[in-house]
Amino acid sequence: MKNQNRRVVLERPWLLTLMIAGTIGALILVNSFSRTSSDSLLCSLSGEYTRPGSSDDSLVQTQLIAILHYATSRVVPQQSLAEITVSFDVLQSSSPCNFLVFGLGHDSLMWSSFNPKGNTLFLEEDPKWTQTVLKQAPNLRAHTVRYQTHLSEADQLLASYKSESACLPPDVSVRDNTACRLALTGLPNEVYDTEWDLIMIDAPRGYFPEAPGRMGAIFTAAVMSRARKGDGPTHVFLHDVNRRIEKVYAEEFLCRKNLVKAEGRLWHFAIPPAPNHTITAFC
Repeated sequence: MKNQNRRVVLERPWLLTLMIAGTIGALILVNSFSRTSSDSLLCSLSGEYTRPGSSDDSLVQTQLIAILHYATSRVVPQQSLAEITVSFDVLQSSSPCNFLVFGLGHDSLMWSSFNPKGNTLFLEEDPKWTQTVLKQAPNLRAHTVRYQTHLSEADQLLASYKSESACLPPDVSVRDNTACRLALTGLPNEVYDTEWDLIMIDAPRGYFPEAPGRMGAIFTAAVMSRARKGDGPTHVFLHDVNRRIEKVYAEEFLCRKNLVKAEGRLWHFAIPPAPNHTITAFC
C-alpha cells in the first residue's frame, strides 16, 4: 500500500501540492492558537530566533503565499512526499528553530512555512535565480554565495584533506579557515554566528564536472554540528545520496553512526556536539 500511495503522488503532482497546501493551512491554524505559548520550550538554548522584523502577521502572510503558490503551480518540490515528511517531522518537534538550507527553489516557501516564528535562511549559488525567487516570495530570507570548488576535484579533495591540519578535528573551524579548501569561508557572518538546529543540504549543483559540488556544504555542516554548544544534536538532511560524491562525503564527515533515517534519496543525520577536544577524526 505504501508503494502504491507513493506512485499516486508521483503520477499526480497536483496531489503533492494539495497535501503541502493543506499542511501549511493546518500550521496557520495551530499558530493562531499558540501565540501566547512559550517559544523557549520548543528549541535549543541557542535559539534566539533572530528573524528581523518578524511578526504574527508577516508569518501568516508567508504561509498564505505558500498555499497560493502550491495550490496554483504545476511545479512541485524536488523531494518526494516521503522525503519531505522526514524533515517535516523533525521541524514539528523543533520549531521555532534555526534552520539553514543550502539551496533556493520551488520548495523554499514550504520549508519557511514549516518553521513559523523560526529563523529560516537559504543559501543560493545563482544570483539571478535568487532574484527570481525573492521577487515571487519577498518574505523569504536568502543570500547568494560563491563556492570555490568543482565537482571534478571531489576525489582529490577527499584524498588530501587528512594531510592538512586545518581540516582536521579537534581544532577545525569554518570561518576564515582558508587553509582548508573544504571549509566554506565566504558565507555571510550570520551563518557563522548562529547555532543551527537543522541544516538541509540540497545544493549547490553537483551533477556535472564544472559544478561546485556539495563537498564543502557537507564538510561545513559537519564542522558546525560538532561545534554545537546547545543541548541535543544538530539534524542534517542530505538530499541526492544516490549520487556517489554525496554518499561518500556523507559517510566520511556526517558518519554512518549518526544516520537515523533513510528515505528515498534523503539521509537524515543527528550529529551530537563534540566537546571532547581529544577526538581527532570525524567518524
